[in-house]
Amino acid sequence: MTVYFIGAGPGAADLITVRGHRLLSRCAVCLYAGSIMPEDLLAVCPPDAKVVDTGPLTLDAIISEIAQAHAAGLDVARLHSGDPSIYSAVAEQCRRLEALGIDFEMVPGVPAFAAAAAVLGRELTVPGVAQTVTLTRVATLSTAMPPGEDLATLSSVGGTLVLHLAAAQIDAIVPQLLAGGYQPETPCAVVAFATWPQQQVLRCTLAELAEQMNAAGITRTAVIFVGDVLAAEGFTDSYLYSAGRARRERH
Repeated sequence: MTVYFIGAGPGAADLITVRGHRLLSRCAVCLYAGSIMPEDLLAVCPPDAKVVDTGPLTLDAIISEIAQAHAAGLDVARLHSGDPSIYSAVAEQCRRLEALGIDFEMVPGVPAFAAAAAVLGRELTVPGVAQTVTLTRVATLSTAMPPGEDLATLSSVGGTLVLHLAAAQIDAIVPQLLAGGYQPETPCAVVAFATWPQQQVLRCTLAELAEQMNAAGITRTAVIFVGDVLAAEGFTDSYLYSAGRARRERH
């Protein structure tokens, strides 16, 4: 028996990996993380599978469901939106499973920030503009951020900043980004519900960001990008494909 932590992707059902789809189609138990999970993806589960929404459950209740499946010798598909390596609360589940001697495996998925960048048609690392991407969030109804990970400090790094789970706090966020070193004219973009039918996209400057998001009613399930790569022009071509780069033939 194995628990498969499967990254379901950002929303569109066809953005799950082939491996994730295959495992989901054969597991007798499926636990999925809350309301942000497309119904057509849940339809991939076997017709007789036990399918449980873990949104209203505590950690203890989730582990209890897994333990019951383990006792019955049934594999579990544990679906998380995006990729399980980021903001998925997988670590605490794995810690419990290790203590119980229950095997588990991670199956990566398309993270929300990557899907949102694709919607924007932008690379987040552009030669000569930005080669660093900082992924972070803010503390709302969640665990406090560790010391040194406040937005002003992270903004001082420069590069491309990607904010998750932050839309509802945008009025408080913008002053912190400005205090950290981003400029009022720094390009920004917001993608809410990336790849879902109700997807929304905003492009503006940092000075306009809060007003634009509030006007659009974007308060949840959004990825916020801040950085010059969002409007980069006239940048140097990558050395990767340059004529001056030595190349070796594959054998």
